[in-house]
Amino acid sequence: MDGTNKPLSGKRIVVTRAPEQAGELIRNLEHLGAEVIRAPAVAFGVPDDSLALDRALRELGRFGWVLFSSQNAVRFTVLRLKQLGLPATIQRIAAVGPATAEAARQEGFHVDYVATHHTAHSLAGELRDSIATHSVFLPRSDRADPELVPALRESGANVTDAIAYRTLAPPAPAPAVLNEIRAGEFDVAVFSSPSAFQNMDGFLGAGTLAKLADNVRYAAIGPTTAKAMRAAGVRVHIEAQEASAAGLADAIAKYFYEHSAPSRHS
Repeated sequence: MDGTNKPLSGKRIVVTRAPEQAGELIRNLEHLGAEVIRAPAVAFGVPDDSLALDRALRELGRFGWVLFSSQNAVRFTVLRLKQLGLPATIQRIAAVGPATAEAARQEGFHVDYVATHHTAHSLAGELRDSIATHSVFLPRSDRADPELVPALRESGANVTDAIAYRTLAPPAPAPAVLNEIRAGEFDVAVFSSPSAFQNMDGFLGAGTLAKLADNVRYAAIGPTTAKAMRAAGVRVHIEAQEASAAGLADAIAKYFYEHSAPSRHS
């Protein structure tokens, strides 16, 4: 960087993460000088039916590996263990990235492996030799990639997957916030999941985000989110190399430093 403590000074950044998960990202962005526009576009809830999850959790000790593909997988798995009064007896844990690994550590778990490339498919491929012949538990979202479980089984793993949480659309942000976004009165909109992007595009009117892309910038937390955005015809200007709040904030700051882009709102 250029040595300044506020490389995002004057920048207005739309954060679409769920409120309970947005705190760290907002703090990082504000520390770098940004004005944050809060526009939650995703929410999370418990499964409609937890029987499969409960069955796996009661047999947790038999799994050689538990694979956490998101922070929410950690959060809702631990929540259900506590509700059932069960011990968190886990042999080995793998996490899709540093943020998920940190969420697991904060719950008192030892993380044995963190994917080098922060996608669930990369995690499956990197663990191929380690999980072969083992019983593997995958607590997942109801919107998880349907190809992930077959990929794990192709590695020779005996996979048990269960929905640990649901990904939901929250109520739309306030009309004034949506009007600001429609008018392009921001510098960057940040998306941390395909669902957040899809829900926000729905709130604004399908295709609105794509139409704004020549005048504003879009940031994705990682390749899965970036792929979903590009599939919808949206240009991804910024993609975090590390799928974490700090990695995303740093990627945005680096982008503006390298492009010497003045704020459109200063």
